[in-house]
Amino acid sequence: MSMDLSRSMDVLVVGSGIGGLSTGILLARSGFRVTVLEKNPHPGGMMRGFIRQKMECPVGVHYLGALGSGQILRRFFDFLGVSSEIAVERMGQAGVIDRYIFDDLTFDLPEGMDAYEKNLRTAFPHEQHQITGIMTLLRQAEKHLNSLDFLFSDLIGFAQPEQFQAIGEIMTRLGCSPGLKAVLGVPSHWIGVPPDQCPAFYHNMALASYLMSSWRLKKGVKMVDAFVRRLENLGGRVVCGDGVESIRVESRRVCGVRTVSGIEIKAPVVVGAVHPKVVLAMLPHEAVRPLYRKRILQLQDTYGIMCVHAQLDASAHPEISHNIFRIDRDENGNIPDLKFYQIRGQGAKSVMSILTSGKAELWRKWENTRTGQRGRDYMEAKEQQAQNLLIEAGKIFGPLKGCRLLDVYTPLTIRDWVNSPAGSAYGVVRSCDQLFTASLLNRSSVAGLFLAGQSVMAPGVIGTIMGSFHTARFILGPERFRESIASYFQK
Repeated sequence: MSMDLSRSMDVLVVGSGIGGLSTGILLARSGFRVTVLEKNPHPGGMMRGFIRQKMECPVGVHYLGALGSGQILRRFFDFLGVSSEIAVERMGQAGVIDRYIFDDLTFDLPEGMDAYEKNLRTAFPHEQHQITGIMTLLRQAEKHLNSLDFLFSDLIGFAQPEQFQAIGEIMTRLGCSPGLKAVLGVPSHWIGVPPDQCPAFYHNMALASYLMSSWRLKKGVKMVDAFVRRLENLGGRVVCGDGVESIRVESRRVCGVRTVSGIEIKAPVVVGAVHPKVVLAMLPHEAVRPLYRKRILQLQDTYGIMCVHAQLDASAHPEISHNIFRIDRDENGNIPDLKFYQIRGQGAKSVMSILTSGKAELWRKWENTRTGQRGRDYMEAKEQQAQNLLIEAGKIFGPLKGCRLLDVYTPLTIRDWVNSPAGSAYGVVRSCDQLFTASLLNRSSVAGLFLAGQSVMAPGVIGTIMGSFHTARFILGPERFRESIASYFQK
């Protein structure tokens, strides 16, 4: 490694996903010298897709919500200085963003609160009262998101106590039918929290963001590159290929890190933008208060995911402008399983992406191995599961012409790539049972150590960036944060 890392740095950020890079940009904008350290050869975490057989395969950015002018994610991107470099195309132009396919019902998620409400009332004509109750809470969430009140509070800050109840409990109290429960419950399942455990505000914020507007990255656009360039333009830097082995602590105060290659880097502030349990494992045991250690170790995570990318003939399978969910539901409206499909055109070929639950029991045999160590039986198991998923896809899209498997990844792949325990797709479960335990994870029990990433506040791109703003607030202090960051959003 040619660059000199021995000089003292103001802030070290461990991990270069969207949490690490957005936190780094916020701090660099506020005058800090920032270095982001990434164990992998390239930055980006789950923001970064990959190429297989000259075809682009997305990983964690399949679509984005609330990116229209004046909407919350667009305002975040504008402030971070990346909007102009992230070329996107709007979904929903044909009236559909997501199509939910059940055995007995097909429901289209459109753009806009009014259109969504109309579709609900049409699909469930005998549940007008129930829909009114749900839409009231959903509109509250939309208003709250757009207000950006969270910038000035330690918490997400909903005033309505009902928003902290499980969305499943609310649906039951309103008397929603199993069919309506299933349609309403898809967003919470998508973020890894079943409705009977998902606080209404998390569910409603996720759904509201996509209803505001939904977008896809244009072909060839790598969102991570925009974030890295912006950080570098602000004087920060990203160092890849040498992970952090340990976080150095003296007298309960952070003093830097030690990398896997043995380099010592001094810094008075360290931001762990990886899973909290991974950060905990980097700390000296004696540096962490027992209660804080217990709190982190008891955190439950969302499920892992499995993904299949396959090449198809575009003449038979052209790009579909909306996403498709194939959803199983039981007699009570619970969703034991769902599958997400996206078909994107790439010239004469299309890429079909299929995401579904990772079903941890399938991969338990290899859980103590790392990438590259799993052997032929693991590869055969992956391919068998991929073929099963492609057969199911054929029932929706017809015979898959020109189908060629490009790539398959499992929860173990995600675990090894982004240091997410058990390959958790959305980090810590933001469940009602875990609301208190998972709150305010941005601050640790070690002076100068802060956390960022999707586990600290809320999942997804919007939730992760919201957490980055809170992390910056804790580092800067309320007054400086208000002057250098929050005042921008009060214009």
